[in-house]
Amino acid sequence: MSSSDHTAGMIPPAAPAMPRPEAGAQAPAAPRTRWASIIWGLVFAAVAVAGIWTLSVENRRDDLMAWIGDLTPGTLGGIALLAVGGLVLVLGAIGLIRRAQRRSAS
Repeated sequence: MSSSDHTAGMIPPAAPAMPRPEAGAQAPAAPRTRWASIIWGLVFAAVAVAGIWTLSVENRRDDLMAWIGDLTPGTLGGIALLAVGGLVLVLGAIGLIRRAQRRSAS
């Protein structure tokens, strides 16, 4: 038994050749950019940077705790409305980008 007989079963068969596209066939579309993921990633990164910057120095932490202690119910309501407005803004931007992307694809 020769060494070529022994290794013959270990080599995988060649992959079948891909068929050539027809002359009138369209090329496959390029992959779409996932803009929603990019935008949400930027939002989360900005929140993380702000949190790290705020909590990295003891003086800033003390200022944050003092500010939280001084909040009134009206201020909390305003901050909640601001957060909801920011969420609506991000979702609206994502929707506009998605619409423009779909329109350019057609």
